[in-house]
Amino acid sequence: MQSLDDILVDLAIGGSLSPFIEQQLVEAFRQDVDRSRAFGVAPETMREAVRSRVQLLRSVYPTFVELCQQTLQIQPLPLTTLWDLWLPLAMQLAAQRQALGHLLVQGILGGQGTGKTTLAHILTLILRQLGYRALSWSLDDLYKTYADRQQLQATDPRLIWRGPPGTHDVELGIQTLDQLRHARKGETIAIPRFDKSAHNGAGDRTVPEQVQAIDIVLFEGWFVGARPITNDAFEQAPPPILTAADRAFARASNDRLHAYLPLWQRLDHLMILSLPNYRLSQQWRQQAEHKMIAQGKPGMSDRQINAFVEYFWRSLHPQLFIEPLIHHPTLTDWVIEIQPDHTPGRIYRPGDRG
Repeated sequence: MQSLDDILVDLAIGGSLSPFIEQQLVEAFRQDVDRSRAFGVAPETMREAVRSRVQLLRSVYPTFVELCQQTLQIQPLPLTTLWDLWLPLAMQLAAQRQALGHLLVQGILGGQGTGKTTLAHILTLILRQLGYRALSWSLDDLYKTYADRQQLQATDPRLIWRGPPGTHDVELGIQTLDQLRHARKGETIAIPRFDKSAHNGAGDRTVPEQVQAIDIVLFEGWFVGARPITNDAFEQAPPPILTAADRAFARASNDRLHAYLPLWQRLDHLMILSLPNYRLSQQWRQQAEHKMIAQGKPGMSDRQINAFVEYFWRSLHPQLFIEPLIHHPTLTDWVIEIQPDHTPGRIYRPGDRG
């Protein structure tokens, strides 16, 4: 029996969707109930879903191969992920955009290494094939200017790195999304962009990107959609929130999170790229830095990496801020579990899991 990858390659280059192959793909839908429900595939529509997905696979395959090899430098081609995740997700976004009749803002929450950037690139490509113009935009693009962050650090020396709540220009994000949503035909909107290499890596605002006629915004970030929690939750907080100073910093970050709620209100939907163990992001960062050092590039030591990552965990700990969203049936639309090898595992809607 052919592997799924072999089947998909054959179909992508024009191979026949035989009754036998179609039945195999339908059976895969039946076996993964959570994923089928997440993408709106009911038992009575599975054959239709297979055929429409095959048609889309064929239309995006040439540009998908080019994007993976030249821009994303992904080898081998993740065709199974394309079939199981990226194609149906893009189809759902297109359907939701059509139903809304105006700009769709899709929030994407995910820690380092979960694949937010790759996801946005691939979705943008597929959505273009479906006739929709998508904008990939990050919470990072809303960082305050270098000068403003210098002043902020003078006020609160605990903000030694950009990233935690308080280091972003939230009002700029609100204004930009509102401009995109209410843009007139032919109107150009300036999209804030951030250059992380400026000022020896401290970063600064750079030249905005000029866009027109955006249909879908893919708005990603490590705490996009995160809600404040009660301050007493920090009394028994998990490591590395250990000392009174740690708890004070965590409470301050939690308080600053309230200012982001009006920005989150502009999200139409939220998906979470979830890790089985949040500490995987630390391991992945170490692997990435080791690879850079092996190539003769500058990189952080393991000790520096641990200090860097734990700084973010002290500000908004994944167990306290992300876990509640993963199980929230109204705030979160999709949960995509990312496995240790970076591939997607289970995909579900929180309200559908029994």
